[in-house]
Amino acid sequence: MTTPAIHATGLRKAFRSSDGTDVVAVDDVDLTIAPGEIVAFLGPNGAGKTTTVDMLLGLTSPDTGTIEVYGTSPAEAVRLGRVSAVMQTGGLLNDFTVEETVRAIAALHGRTDRVRTVLDRARLGDIAGRRVEACSGGEQQRLKFALALVPDPDLVILDEPTTGMDVGARQEFWQTMRDDAAHGRTIVFATHYLAEADEFAERTVLMNHGRIVHDAATTDVRAAYGGRTVTFRPPASAEGADGIDPAWLAQVRRALEPLGVTDVEVSAASLEAAFLALTAENPEIPENPDKPGTVDLIGAAR
Repeated sequence: MTTPAIHATGLRKAFRSSDGTDVVAVDDVDLTIAPGEIVAFLGPNGAGKTTTVDMLLGLTSPDTGTIEVYGTSPAEAVRLGRVSAVMQTGGLLNDFTVEETVRAIAALHGRTDRVRTVLDRARLGDIAGRRVEACSGGEQQRLKFALALVPDPDLVILDEPTTGMDVGARQEFWQTMRDDAAHGRTIVFATHYLAEADEFAERTVLMNHGRIVHDAATTDVRAAYGGRTVTFRPPASAEGADGIDPAWLAQVRRALEPLGVTDVEVSAASLEAAFLALTAENPEIPENPDKPGTVDLIGAAR
């Protein structure tokens, strides 16, 4: 069998608060991620995402439980260059140029042969001579991504990777991620852009209060918790000068009355709705989360 990119069992991590009590940040987390997956890691502030990511990177150790990255400890996987991270803040020297920054990190890894490759991969070739302090927020994020690619890692962990990027740069970034995943690189990213997770992640892991509350294909998360709605377009004959003909709407209402339906709204199930449902204080979890979502028929036809 293929060795998992990440295999964690029973992870628990607590911290001592200022009043001397223990605060549990991660509570009995099991997580297995296969090579080549693109996984979104979501949750509200305080859900335990950052602590979990720190354990994946070997920056902190669990109080109980085990964690392996490609069959070895997180610290060893990092030492071997199998894991890299792109963090949201810090890590760059303003006085260096983009290329000087990449060359410095490449020298530390003994991979100076990768400089041009990662500059091109992160689409930084045109600004290689620009000083870091003159780079936009999005360009600095792309530089951090280039640095993460220097050791040619098997796993990249991203924290808010597209912050500061415009729409075009964000689309290019995720196309690069898809290409990398297609060649076996594993992508795990934390983001507050729910639409981004919805569009680019094959799988979504939702955390709340230190626990994983749902872990499934993103489409299944949407269907199970985001609801399902119906959309339709009226025929041209139903459209009048002031919008939809009231007489036609009356016909629609009469046709739907036997089903107990009063009005119709046009929309689609969303990951945001699922996120809010699963991270509420008292979430209502369906008995069978794999069943299709319910149909909501509300609002007005348009």
